[in-house]
Amino acid sequence: MSRVFLIVLMLALALAGGGLWVYLVAFESPGPFHNNLVPELIGICIEGFLLVGLLTLVQRSREAARRHELWLSLRGSFRGLLSHLDVAFLKPDADPASSSDLETNPKFIDYLLDQLARKCPDLDSLVAIKREAAETVSLSRDLVAVAAQLSASHMNWWIAIVDSIRRLAEARDRKQAEIAIHEMLVNIRELDRLKY
Repeated sequence: MSRVFLIVLMLALALAGGGLWVYLVAFESPGPFHNNLVPELIGICIEGFLLVGLLTLVQRSREAARRHELWLSLRGSFRGLLSHLDVAFLKPDADPASSSDLETNPKFIDYLLDQLARKCPDLDSLVAIKREAAETVSLSRDLVAVAAQLSASHMNWWIAIVDSIRRLAEARDRKQAEIAIHEMLVNIRELDRLKY
């Protein structure tokens, strides 16, 4: 609604300024209205158009940057878990994923889900992932308020992620751990689909 109002306001200012300029140029009627007031009104329309447009642009870009930072802080909080998962599925001569892929690349989550469907992590990797989940769960819980600042949907998916990390930390056997890892990755994928 506010976007439509903004566009209508800018369009009204542009049309009013353009109409007054045409009146100023096309009609030669001496007098204080034509000589003094019309140029002032044209100036007000131009200033209003520029101020409304520029201020809105600046505000939107700042809001987008803030939301991006919030999203990065959420995604970065489980970088350690994703890193351990990546290492669990690495081929002998392969390099681990970069920090950028771990924190921001949604396709990396699809890659991990695909790898999890093809093969199971070994026991040492599962123990390391479980230990990392136990360390990450409290931080993830604290970030629920950050997710809520993005939207209610972000908060809901974040709570689901935290719950799957908690279940991973509390897993008693391989099957429970693998189910929790799968749910966590699916929830992260859904969070990524929301963007910011």
